[in-house]
Amino acid sequence: MAFRIFCAQLYNVINSIVVNDKSVLAGSPQLGDLRFSQPQTGWYWIVEPIGEFNTPPLISTSLGSGKLPIASVDEVPFDIRYERFYTTVDSFNNEVEVAETEVVLDIQGHTARFQVAGNRDVLEADIDDFNRNLYLALAIFGFGGLSMNALAILFGLRPLDQARRSLEKIRGGESERLDGEFPTKSSRWPAEVNALIDSNRRIIERARMQVGNLAHSLKTPLAVLINEARVLEPPHGDLVKAQADAMQMQVQSYLNRARIAAQQRESVLARTEVEPVLERLVRVMRRLHPEKTFLLTVSLPGLILAMEQQDVEETVGNLLDNAARYASDQVHVTAQIAPEGVQGKDPGRRNWIAIEVDDDGPGLEPEQIGIAIKRGKRLDEKQAGHRPGIIDRQ
Repeated sequence: MAFRIFCAQLYNVINSIVVNDKSVLAGSPQLGDLRFSQPQTGWYWIVEPIGEFNTPPLISTSLGSGKLPIASVDEVPFDIRYERFYTTVDSFNNEVEVAETEVVLDIQGHTARFQVAGNRDVLEADIDDFNRNLYLALAIFGFGGLSMNALAILFGLRPLDQARRSLEKIRGGESERLDGEFPTKSSRWPAEVNALIDSNRRIIERARMQVGNLAHSLKTPLAVLINEARVLEPPHGDLVKAQADAMQMQVQSYLNRARIAAQQRESVLARTEVEPVLERLVRVMRRLHPEKTFLLTVSLPGLILAMEQQDVEETVGNLLDNAARYASDQVHVTAQIAPEGVQGKDPGRRNWIAIEVDDDGPGLEPEQIGIAIKRGKRLDEKQAGHRPGIIDRQ
């Protein structure tokens, strides 16, 4: 309610009025507002005696000889603080807001009615101006607060962005550790991440060393088996020799892999350029299957796989050999950035590479595909080939 704004002025008038020794109202309220002294402004104060208290009323000079109608108590009753507020029209046709109360002034029981009135149009204009200033201040404060928070977040999270770039370099094989300057409060976790990387590197090196040791220890017994198989009567000798030769090839493969890993200890992840490997495989298949057409499409030059070259050759080579065996005329190999939604088990990783081997052969039924991709399973046991396994290397 607008008239509550000048309610404090009502108490100022009450505190300024007394009953003198002659039982007459006396006092001169100083409200600090010139409008209470300018005629017909709609800003008035009035002190009127009530009951048997017979004394002239005190009226502000702004009201002069004018009148200020009083609302009946039935229409506007007093509240629990014995105050009431209402709207009326003065003698000069100004719509005013009135704050009114009744006070006992002394021990003799002299009572007076106190009224303070303010021009409603001016009050509403003041309120509108106050609201505009308030909204402007809140808008400036809100925008300033948001800007400060945005700057604080931007600069506060810069170490995390730096850490993200360092991790991308580690994942891309460009760096070995989480490098950079970090705030004192966050200096612990980069050290923990580096310790985790070092621990993983040691685990990988130990596993590679154990595989290499195992392969090396099997090399001599396999050579003995091959020699002994030569003196066995066929077909048992041929079978033992074939299986021993296959085992020896696997042992030699892991020994070669261990030697390559030993030469690349400074890198956490293996890196293989896709296009040269695929070109070499396609070239070999063209010589092995001259009656078939082999096409190769690499969408972008310089595609890099986070796999060892031998793994890429074994995986894609098996698929190419199978496609060449069952294709009618053509085999098409494509390498491209995997589309969105086909990003492997970790969608947070970017730039997955999709290598597809497509042939125009009869294909497989859905249930056959489920069997073919299981480790150790083959659909055609009559022809030579590999038992494919799933290789998941990040």
